[in-house]
Amino acid sequence: MKTFSVTDIGQHRSMNQDYCFTSEMPVGNLPNLFIVADGMGGHNAGEYASKHAVECIEETARQSESTKITEILEEAITKANTEIYQKAAEEPSMKGMGTTIVACVIEGKKLYVANVGDSRLYIVNRNIRQVTWDHSLVEEMVRLGKMDREAAREHPDKHVITRAVGAIADVEIDFFEEELDVEDEILLCSDGLTNMIEDEEIRRIVKSQRDLAEVTEKLVYTANQYGGRDNITVVVIAPFTDEVKGD
Repeated sequence: MKTFSVTDIGQHRSMNQDYCFTSEMPVGNLPNLFIVADGMGGHNAGEYASKHAVECIEETARQSESTKITEILEEAITKANTEIYQKAAEEPSMKGMGTTIVACVIEGKKLYVANVGDSRLYIVNRNIRQVTWDHSLVEEMVRLGKMDREAAREHPDKHVITRAVGAIADVEIDFFEEELDVEDEILLCSDGLTNMIEDEEIRRIVKSQRDLAEVTEKLVYTANQYGGRDNITVVVIAPFTDEVKGD
C-alpha cells in the first residue's frame, strides 16, 4: 500500500479549515486509517472542529476494544460529534461549528467507509465512481428530481450541508462496504476539489500521473487553476501497488 496527501488553502480563503490524517500502519484494532475533514464555522471554529474531530477519531480508534471496523468508526465519530457539540455549547464564539468527515479503512480487498457531510470518497480505475453520498441541500434536490446534476454544480446553495459532525447532539453516519479490484485507487477529498474539477477530469489526472505525489499535486494545482475558491484536501491511496498506473 502507498498513500500521499495534500491540504492547500486555495486562492480565496484566509485560513485552511480542512484537516486530514493518514496511517498505513494499524491504529488500534484498525489495520489502517484515512480521514478527510472540512470544518465550518466562524473565525477559528471550523479549523478547530476539523482538527479536533480527526484527532478524536484517531485517539478513540486506538483505544477501542472492538474488533469490528464499522463499530470502531461509529464509536470514534460519535465521540468526536459529542465533544465538538459540547465545546460549541460552552464557547459562544464557536456556536454552530461542525465538520464533514469521510474516513476509510482497507482490510484485504475490502474497503470500509464512513461519511458525514459532503466530503467524498471515490474509487478510480478505468472509470470513477463516487462511493459516498453528499449530505447537502442540492444533492437532496437532485435525488428528488427537482434539479439536474449540471444545475447543482452552479447552484448558490451547493455549500449548504444537511449533516455535520458536531452540529447536533446525535450524528447520523453513513457506512459503505466495497470489494476492491487490484488496480483500484481510492481518493478522499474535500469539496474544494470536487467543486472545481469534474469527476472525469479527476479520473484522467489520477490515471495519467505515474506516482501518488504527482497525482495529489496535479489535482490541487488544477483546482487552484480553475479558481481555488475553497480549501483543497486530497488523499490518494494505491492499496495494492506502489505506483498509480496510467491508462
